[in-house]
Amino acid sequence: MTSYLVGLIGAGIGPSLSPALHEREADHHGLRYLYRLIDIAGLGLDAGAGGELVRTARRLGYTGLNITHPCKQTVIAHLDELSPEAAELGAVNTVTFEGDRAVGHNTDWTGFARSFARGLPGAKTRRIVQLGAGGAGAAVAHALLTLGAGHVAVVDERPDRATSLVADLTRRFGAGRARVGSAGDLAGLLRAADGLVNATPVGMAAHPGMPVPAELLRPDLWVADVVYRPLETDLLRAASKLGCRTLDGGGMVVFQAAQAFRFFTGIEPDGERMLAHLSHLVNA
Repeated sequence: MTSYLVGLIGAGIGPSLSPALHEREADHHGLRYLYRLIDIAGLGLDAGAGGELVRTARRLGYTGLNITHPCKQTVIAHLDELSPEAAELGAVNTVTFEGDRAVGHNTDWTGFARSFARGLPGAKTRRIVQLGAGGAGAAVAHALLTLGAGHVAVVDERPDRATSLVADLTRRFGAGRARVGSAGDLAGLLRAADGLVNATPVGMAAHPGMPVPAELLRPDLWVADVVYRPLETDLLRAASKLGCRTLDGGGMVVFQAAQAFRFFTGIEPDGERMLAHLSHLVNA
């Protein structure tokens, strides 16, 4: 039986559901699969340690790694190759070891794209308002424009971060596809929008609340959230009460994990089974 040793490098990752998601799916395929957490905070290391940890993992015989905050950017300089998407996004969340080469990939954007296509089929995407321009926001905006969204307005509490992301999107997708919005513009932006995506931490158990006032929502607006703990955030609950179509963050986390699993094993995972497992884990 082939054995797989996989790890997650990041800070504060003790509550991560990745080990359970990967190992349960591996069990269904009869694989010997061990997923370890490599918490830089617990090791007393900073974000710059990611590269050395990648080299150590390769030396120890790891099959591959997942990478999360705060190492998604800092690890890049220590890899031998990047997939085109990882290079464009400037962020890596999966590393595979191919011979003597460490190759970086980004499965966050494809995770959101697959979740969106599955969960909101036929949704209008002429104009979208996105909250958040961090790592998740960069992946989400890339996915939306790749799927054919006409225009994405990016709003972030740090205007410089929104400006940087919009510049990157314009370089990749051309002028007129993305713009910087401000909190003061939200009411007007949402009146003209088909959909709203929350790509900020607001709504997580540690960051409760609403990223936008509920009165700015309307029934014909679809609403998506990248937060998955809880699956039903205050934002999605308010949107559902109005009759909006909604999309929780579970699909993004599952489908990014599924693609990483595919990279590590060469085996096609069952995404629907992984979604059911995630729901069980989150609601346990």
